[in-house]
Amino acid sequence: MSDFVNNFWSNYIAAGTVLSILGCMLLLWLTARKRVPSDADNTTGHVWDEDLREANNPLPMWWIGLFVLTIFFAVGYLVVFPGLGSFSGQANWSTRSEYEEDVAKATKALAPVYASYASMPMEDIAREPKAMAIGERLFMNNCSQCHGSDARGSKGFPNLTDKDWLHGGAPEKIVETITKGRVGVMPPMAVAVGSQDDVKNLANYVLSLSGAPHDSVRAGLGKSKFTVCAACHGIGGVGNQAVGAPNLSDKIWLHGYGEAAIMQMVNAGKHNEMPAQEGRLTEAQIKLLASYVWGFSNPATGP
Repeated sequence: MSDFVNNFWSNYIAAGTVLSILGCMLLLWLTARKRVPSDADNTTGHVWDEDLREANNPLPMWWIGLFVLTIFFAVGYLVVFPGLGSFSGQANWSTRSEYEEDVAKATKALAPVYASYASMPMEDIAREPKAMAIGERLFMNNCSQCHGSDARGSKGFPNLTDKDWLHGGAPEKIVETITKGRVGVMPPMAVAVGSQDDVKNLANYVLSLSGAPHDSVRAGLGKSKFTVCAACHGIGGVGNQAVGAPNLSDKIWLHGYGEAAIMQMVNAGKHNEMPAQEGRLTEAQIKLLASYVWGFSNPATGP
């Protein structure tokens, strides 16, 4: 990966570009200097297929002119636009600046549309078909890659259509999640639990909390081991939205179901992250997007 965080490849391409232009200039100069002796009939003496002879005519001036213009164009382009390593060019143009300019124009053009929803409660926005059409586009462009086009998520990516929220499902909490992002960390707990047999007992106790199939004997033995988990997940495993600890007493499993999956979680821990959208989306866009997401788990008023 170090090749992609230093200037080697940038300088390599810049050097190749300069050498290519110099090579073209050298080739043109050598071609202009070389004089091929010709016979009396102005041929080079080379014959193909018994009667095809190569004439010794100079290159057309229009062709040479285009060749020279191409070289000058290449040099001029590299002076004006970025193309030589870290040199930004006299025009100081970049794809990033063009993108940011386009985003600024679009934001300005759409400002009146978003302004009409600025003072509306998010629950009311979720009832507005036009607002939800905008929210759907925002969701498809920014959220569906992880949560799915139907917002039902997948392993490791929360389902947004149920009422199982790690950090709370109120509109304001959804805005907070989208704006600042979330980092979920469960440390490896195997050492605190004990042996692998203890971990297995604990896994069965966790399964018993939701009424899932489990070994009742092992679950009884694992109950005392749950004290190391209760600090985050609470007594009875009901979860804690203040720290994003999931509810273990329902039948919703974000990272996999069953004894083996729970043991893996206890042994290895888990680090999950949702990137912050602050800076990518405006405050008004986040409000409409949050209203759209809130509507998934509140279908009576949602999209």
